[in-house]
Amino acid sequence: MVNEAVKKMAPILGLGFSRHKIRKVVGTARHSAAGFTLLEILLVVAIIGMASILVVPNLTGLESRTFNAQVRQATSLLNYARRIAVVSGQPSTASFHVSDGSTEEERAASSSPTSVGRWDSNGASLSFRDSTEREAEVDEKIEITFYPEGGSTGGTLLLSQAGQLANIIIDPFTGRVSSETPE
Repeated sequence: MVNEAVKKMAPILGLGFSRHKIRKVVGTARHSAAGFTLLEILLVVAIIGMASILVVPNLTGLESRTFNAQVRQATSLLNYARRIAVVSGQPSTASFHVSDGSTEEERAASSSPTSVGRWDSNGASLSFRDSTEREAEVDEKIEITFYPEGGSTGGTLLLSQAGQLANIIIDPFTGRVSSETPE
């Protein structure tokens, strides 16, 4: 009875193959499969190629992301200073410094008493264009002051790093801060 069940479940046994021959064929196939097939090698190469396509652009875009983060940080500092001036009823100042390697004590001593924050360039060059369209490169620091009634000293901060440019525009009458990327 067991023999009939085996014949029905494994039709290969009914074709004249004995169990001994099947064990011999399976055993031989198991031991002769040493090495890799061409298909396996191509599959591994394709996976490595796809991984490199995903990784390489992320490495080259690192400078771009760093610069964009600096622009967002500068814009946030200006908006924060504006908000503090309106809420507190006192002028507030945002300080923008070109990296100079100074210590924390020197930085604290160089900031004005109304300063609400400091932005360091971290490799970006900084210029300032005032409301009369005069442009000057910032050598050490520049401070933008916001007043309680909503106005500010105004102007445009021009940031550049590795060929990337960004303008942060501060409206002198309303104190509104906006940023743009010139093409």
